Amino acid sequence: MTATERDDATLSLAALGWSDFFADQCEPDEAGLVPARIATVHRARMSAITQDGPMRLELPVHTNTGDYTVGDWVLVEPETHLLRRLLERRTVLARRVEGSRTPQLAGANIDTLFIVTSCNADFNVARLERYLALANESGAQPVILLTKADLVPDVETYRTQAAALQRGLTVATVNPLGDDVAAELAPWCGEGRTVALVGSSGVGKSTLVNALAGHANEDEQQTGDIRAHDAKGRHTTTSRSLHAIAGGGWVIDTPGMRTLHVSDAAAGLDTLFAEISELTHLCRFRDCTHEHEPGCAVQEAVKTGRIDPERLTRWRKLDAENKAKTPEARGPKGKRR
Repeated sequence: MTATERDDATLSLAALGWSDFFADQCEPDEAGLVPARIATVHRARMSAITQDGPMRLELPVHTNTGDYTVGDWVLVEPETHLLRRLLERRTVLARRVEGSRTPQLAGANIDTLFIVTSCNADFNVARLERYLALANESGAQPVILLTKADLVPDVETYRTQAAALQRGLTVATVNPLGDDVAAELAPWCGEGRTVALVGSSGVGKSTLVNALAGHANEDEQQTGDIRAHDAKGRHTTTSRSLHAIAGGGWVIDTPGMRTLHVSDAAAGLDTLFAEISELTHLCRFRDCTHEHEPGCAVQEAVKTGRIDPERLTRWRKLDAENKAKTPEARGPKGKRR
């Protein structure tokens, strides 16, 4: 089932993901406009889904489609399908591309972000931490999905390493080619819920989308093989799109990310490295680097075994990267805030 094939008679705004959060943003003079959820975004066109089914949006002159992303809610004119206004996002998944000061939007109003990794050479703790920082900053709930568990003798080793990356983090194993994928992921799906998948190419994201959406063969997301020698996959998804989940809810597929820079993610890093961030205010010096200063609460925790020294090293690297790649906010006349 695709987004365009769901039974229109059973499609309601609530089933599309509409809630009071969005309804409260609508002004009295906008009562005649129709709420629509963005399904695809291309350079010069966008499509959306409403209670009455899919529509191609008419874009105002000088519209920059880069300001919109899959999962957004917009208000449109019912007769002309002219886009009138973008509603504030409840959550937004975005990353900054090297050399650009504008974040690249990857999806909006996502409830759960599935971080997909396979139990082979693709499993990389440092990269998973980057995805978790991205998820935390977006406002979505992160869940790590382990694939290819049947190819390793001890999947618990991978599960334990993943679960230790963040407090309260859920880690699940799933076989993208299995018959019970929808049932295994049902706790995070359901009517009105939206999930998205991120991860390296070749770990099974598109296969999972196909399984959740119940695609017919001609509608399937293209999938690719993994190279055996290094577990690297080919990029098969090149654009983002919104798909209806067969049992209710919506799923956003995202292209594999070759590079994932951390920026604008201070809060996300604090959540990810809570055992470190909770101690920083106890250090003797406010500008403590947690390397060699006397009275450093973080270093004391390392000495007593409460903090893994390798974890501290990775935190320090990501924290420095985030500070270096986050543009300074500037106020009137270019003055730094």
